[in-house]
Amino acid sequence: MTALAFDLLFEKGEDLRGETLTARKSRLKKLLAKTVKSSAIAYSEDFAATANDTGKKLLAAACANRLEGIIAKRADAPYRAGRHGNWLKIKCGHDQEFVIIGFAPSEKARPFASVLMAARENGALRYAGRVGSGFSEQTLARLAALRNELKIAKPAVEDVPAPMRKGVVWVKPTLVAQIEFAGWTRDQQIRHGRFVGLREDKAPEAIVKEQPRTIDVALTHPEKVMFPEAEISKQDLADYLQAAAPAMMPYVENRFMSLVRSPGGVDAKHFFQRHPAAGFGSFWLEQKFTKRDGGEETYIYFNKPEALPAAVQMSTLEFHIWGSRVDDVDRPDRIVFDLDPDEEVSFETVKTAAHRLRDILDALKLKSFPLLSGGKGIHVVVPITRQHEWPVVKEFSAKLSQKIADDAPKQFVATMTKATRKGKIFIDHFRNERGSTAIAPYSPRARHGAPVAWPVTWAALNDVKAANEMTIERAMAALAKGENGWAGYEKVKQALTKGALRALEVE
Repeated sequence: MTALAFDLLFEKGEDLRGETLTARKSRLKKLLAKTVKSSAIAYSEDFAATANDTGKKLLAAACANRLEGIIAKRADAPYRAGRHGNWLKIKCGHDQEFVIIGFAPSEKARPFASVLMAARENGALRYAGRVGSGFSEQTLARLAALRNELKIAKPAVEDVPAPMRKGVVWVKPTLVAQIEFAGWTRDQQIRHGRFVGLREDKAPEAIVKEQPRTIDVALTHPEKVMFPEAEISKQDLADYLQAAAPAMMPYVENRFMSLVRSPGGVDAKHFFQRHPAAGFGSFWLEQKFTKRDGGEETYIYFNKPEALPAAVQMSTLEFHIWGSRVDDVDRPDRIVFDLDPDEEVSFETVKTAAHRLRDILDALKLKSFPLLSGGKGIHVVVPITRQHEWPVVKEFSAKLSQKIADDAPKQFVATMTKATRKGKIFIDHFRNERGSTAIAPYSPRARHGAPVAWPVTWAALNDVKAANEMTIERAMAALAKGENGWAGYEKVKQALTKGALRALEVE
């Protein structure tokens, strides 16, 4: 048996991970140049994609020989662990990992007839069908022993159809199995599945229903590093925004947008972009807007998820949104309180302040949601129905902020004057007026470490150590698990009631 080596990360103690794949493979090929066919290790050849469809021919040959598929890698990219845009797995068919949740009884002399499978969707385990082939006698015996060790009384998932439950032995969802299958049935269950083996290297919590990845955006210089400290490239940033788009869209689509752009990356000069410019492409839309002085300007917005990774082509690092939608710019549907602490204030104090603000809003019958800003503070966001115009919302947020500051003047301040903010938390309510913006949920931040503005639950906020602890890398993993800190946000229907406005003497 011969092992095929396809990459070289270290050579004689020298770290080669910063070199391009081409350079690393060149050194590997030279290192293995004297090996022969009978050697225990040999060089794995590579093929460059060309205009004559080399990639398609390779894939067809791999599939014809019943291989899993091929791996496509960027030749000019340095090595980075994990899944990102520098490599793609191109499969011949369908295969992925699933969690075993039960064993169906056999009417023959077998320990079981099939295994019931599940995978995570939107953070929860969902039933994915049954697999009854691919088991050797040895595998049947091993799985039967594990079944007896892991037996539980009830299924670990709730959506197993009643006809599939009869006689099933349920087990703890800790076994991960590799499954080959022909595709998905109409009701999203495994079609013609075949058991390949157990995956002891995979954690059951990380098993999600895989979706084919669509490459929507062409980037120039995708290898360009935008966040040097976190080693996040232009391609990595686009990959993150493509992954985050489904979660991000409900909060950002059809809102005027201000983008923070930095062609030189996070360490270079930044500038805001809110008007149309060459290069944005067809994903970004334009609409004229009448300003307070009667003048007219054209602002940008979007309504397709492709616009998010497309903005990376323009070196966009942050997305800031209006509090209203483009179809009714004068009636906001959200209120934002930005708890912005002085550097002397601990994050624990900021969390306590956020909970205090939540309780006050609860008393006014307003449900709120916390957002880690990706900087130092926390945004407390209140969804509202589009009932009142900006002046009412502005006055409400200003008077509520001032009341909190008046009640605890040693802890809070509600004015912008920097001299008054030392050692205190500034309740920034000035984002609640026509033309102002706030950082969008899931937006990257143009800060060292590549942090993200991340929605969390009030309960989860208790365990957060810093407002910038969620990074692009961590966010990718959380999105893959289906984490959603603002579950139910879009279902909240609440308004600034007469009682709430009267309590703060808002006209």
